[in-house]
Amino acid sequence: MTSAPSAISSELAHKVFDELGENVTLCYQCVRCTSGCPISDYFCASCQTCTTHCPQGLDVAGIMDFLTREALEQGVKPPVPEADAFNSAFLREVRVWRRAYELGLLAELKVKNKNYTEDLDIGMKLIRKGRLSFLPHRARKRDKVRPIEGAEDAVAYYPGCSLTSTAEEFDRSTKAVCDALGVNLIEPKGWACCGGSVAHRADPEQAVSLPLENLSLIEQSGFSEVTMPCAGCFSRHKFAQADERGNGSGPGPAEPAVQVNSLLDTILEHVGTDQLAAGVRRPLDDLKVVCYYGCVMTRPPEVTGAERPEDPIEMDVLMKALGADVRDWSYKTSCCGAVHSLIRKEIVLKLGGDLIDHARAAGADIIAVACPLCHANLDARQSQMKIGQPMPVLYFTQLMAIALGLPPKVAALDKNLVDPRPVLKEKALID
Repeated sequence: MTSAPSAISSELAHKVFDELGENVTLCYQCVRCTSGCPISDYFCASCQTCTTHCPQGLDVAGIMDFLTREALEQGVKPPVPEADAFNSAFLREVRVWRRAYELGLLAELKVKNKNYTEDLDIGMKLIRKGRLSFLPHRARKRDKVRPIEGAEDAVAYYPGCSLTSTAEEFDRSTKAVCDALGVNLIEPKGWACCGGSVAHRADPEQAVSLPLENLSLIEQSGFSEVTMPCAGCFSRHKFAQADERGNGSGPGPAEPAVQVNSLLDTILEHVGTDQLAAGVRRPLDDLKVVCYYGCVMTRPPEVTGAERPEDPIEMDVLMKALGADVRDWSYKTSCCGAVHSLIRKEIVLKLGGDLIDHARAAGADIIAVACPLCHANLDARQSQMKIGQPMPVLYFTQLMAIALGLPPKVAALDKNLVDPRPVLKEKALID
């Protein structure tokens, strides 16, 4: 008995094109997306590697986001229900507070997943370090926005949700370093969460509207440039601008009225390596550093504007100007597991452990990072990884604060779960 022939339908391909403008029939099965995927053994972390590698220019990550939404709408049960629970909880927090409320998110996930005791040890460490806010930071939407005095000569500062809680040391060191280098940062009041790595998958309209609302606030406040220390926030605002330009869905002009820069680019453009080197008081001599950029600061280059999406050098250049011994390694933009830390932590433990092992193989004393999520995964989760000697993980601004001779409280080294002070004292970089 022969089976009935399979019916081929182009309906789904048409749906993808109607929503995303992506012609999936251009795919000729070169498998560059899957062969280059750092977590193909698990499930998508939206690291944008597949989109960057596609020779046909398809937004593979965006297509997978669409397929996820389509499957849920058709009643297909997610193979990893924790991921859907995380997405729903995150967006609910944003709707209520207009910013992420990490402690509330964690509590809701534990109740939903009936997982009440796992990671309590890490949670207590974060609370003792003052890195988990008990109360949410609510942002009120401003109906009337007036220009801020001095905005035309300043850079708007968008810290993002993490820098107001779990990444306080990034926020503190960023402000102090920029002040010492003469970069005038002003934080506009009323900014909202960018939607993080959730909105673009679960609610694509919010993924665009939230960042565009922020950019409108910044523009009306009188700024022409905004800097974003968080790699995720930088990525989501750049994606929103690209979407606005690409399909005219946004209210703004064809080209962005506000220039969105990463903090690395802001320092390089406004200060430069010569001025930075001239301000060094305690050179990072003999400190061996590898620079870890994470996934989305540079990818895809059509969105971020990165000249070297797979081998960025901006952080390397800054660290060298501080006197550090920057080591070459091949894992600058490898995925750390992203938000899977709260969904399937075994993914983060494997990927993060590999990164630390590779950093040690490169001879590094310290890993420098520029992303709160990367820092959380590599620093907070390190005690659970199958590695040998702990590896300190510092924000690049913490290292800058040390090199510029700023007060110890500015670097906030006591906030790190893996204590970097023994290594730094050994190198005579702190007292």
